[in-house]
Amino acid sequence: MKQHTIGNINTSNKVLAIGRNSVMLAIFFSLFSFFSFSQVTSAIDSTSIKIGEQITYHIQVETDTTSLVVFPEGQSFSPLEMIESYAVDTLKKNDKYNLVKKYGLTQFDSGSYTIPRQKVIIGTKTFFTDSLKVEVNNVVIDTTKQGLYDIKPIIEVEKSPSDWWKTALIVLLIIAAISFLLYWFIWRKKPLSEEEKIALLPPYDRAKLALKTLDESPYLEQENLKDYYSELTFIIRKYLDEKVYDRALESTTDELITRLNILKEGNQVDLSKEDIKNIESILKRADLVKFAKSAPDIELAKLDRSTIDVEIDNVKEALPEPTEEEKLLDEQYREAQARKKKRNKVILTVVIALFLLIATFVGFSLKYGFGYVKDTLIGHDSIELLEGDWVTSAYGVPPITITTPKVLKRSSVELPEEAQAQMSVTSFNYGSLLNFFSVDVSTIVLKQAKQDENIDLKQAQDGAIKQLEQAGVTDIAVLSDKFTTPNGAEGLKTHGTANFPILNSKEFYEGKYVILQFSTNNILQRISIVWNKTDPYADKIVERIINSVELKKAEE
Repeated sequence: MKQHTIGNINTSNKVLAIGRNSVMLAIFFSLFSFFSFSQVTSAIDSTSIKIGEQITYHIQVETDTTSLVVFPEGQSFSPLEMIESYAVDTLKKNDKYNLVKKYGLTQFDSGSYTIPRQKVIIGTKTFFTDSLKVEVNNVVIDTTKQGLYDIKPIIEVEKSPSDWWKTALIVLLIIAAISFLLYWFIWRKKPLSEEEKIALLPPYDRAKLALKTLDESPYLEQENLKDYYSELTFIIRKYLDEKVYDRALESTTDELITRLNILKEGNQVDLSKEDIKNIESILKRADLVKFAKSAPDIELAKLDRSTIDVEIDNVKEALPEPTEEEKLLDEQYREAQARKKKRNKVILTVVIALFLLIATFVGFSLKYGFGYVKDTLIGHDSIELLEGDWVTSAYGVPPITITTPKVLKRSSVELPEEAQAQMSVTSFNYGSLLNFFSVDVSTIVLKQAKQDENIDLKQAQDGAIKQLEQAGVTDIAVLSDKFTTPNGAEGLKTHGTANFPILNSKEFYEGKYVILQFSTNNILQRISIVWNKTDPYADKIVERIINSVELKKAEE
């Protein structure tokens, strides 16, 4: 997925590095010129500590009993971190109060640090303490007494459980059900019915079986000669139709006998005149029974049945043996019929499967929307971010709590030497400015700024827009509104549209951006988000991120 970061002070892109450093200086000098300096007395119990060790910073105020004294609170000691604020000790001397306020401070990185001046309000006047230097030293390990161990390997942490398996199980069950139905009704070799078994028999066997079935019928017992002769003549006609003359069923008796005689004379059927005469006699008698209501004797009917049985045998013997070519053609015909039947099954299966897929797609599209269903099936980077496991974490000091689709990674910040003594910058980000989605959380601390005035957020906004321009962003539309986090922290929201450069291309894409900025004494906190304007899911992602932002208040 392509991603980009707006307001990201440190980026891996060398093209942006020069612009970012110059913008940092521009922000610093534009803000720093608004502050002045003054001093008050303060002290610490040690100027040199080890990493993680606590020092006690105390402020002592002597004032009359009627003055209200307000000591600094919150994380105003950055780059040191306040871990505890002690209650004020009060000593009364004559008409004066001697107030002592203590703080527990620490730092977890080695180096030389300066505790910035702290603001103390006494009545209507404001005083500032002196800035104090603290050395934070590494812990020296005596390897002769303390063994060294290899770095522990990375341990994989199980992801939080999700319900993806339920969706997969439902899909598999639906596919299994459809497959079973297609198999059962189309591909399964169904057991043949009696009629189907009979239809598969050769014509001669079918005729013989039909005669046995006629013997088991109640026609003669009931003296139903009409139906008896109808069945009897149909058997011989059907056999002749399949093996001798293909119009035997629809021909009259005279037409059929005439055709048999012609075939005999042409040596196509080796039937005797007596065989033809016997068939003719039974067919004419059947015509009289069916149409003239003739009633021959039951024994004659049985005799006619025996005669038909014999004539079927005679017809079979009279037929010429099929040639090898005829057998081959017959085999090819059966194979062609089998292929046709299989092809029809395949076509029917594909049609049913496509219909079910289309019906399912249309149904889900009507319920959830076409775009959502399409992106879910095909895949879309933004929908993966939106529906993935989000992470809530606090970044920087004082902390900015924010929920994002991915964990923001710390990025190192390279500042010019002249700026390092004046400010410190921390940055956490996901993505980069030249990609299609990014989030950046930055904290800028002006070390020597006056703490009785907050940073001008309008000037900070101008610096952020200037940074965008130096990064190659064009046609920037700027809107600004007041912004309040869910826990009541107030700041400035800058948002709008712009054309952002595409990575490794001279082209631009139309995007949106949001920059949230907050000022606490000498600290500027910034949250920057950039996304593609045409991304249908990015707006929901950004809205969820913005609604999750919380800042720790000074009194917390």
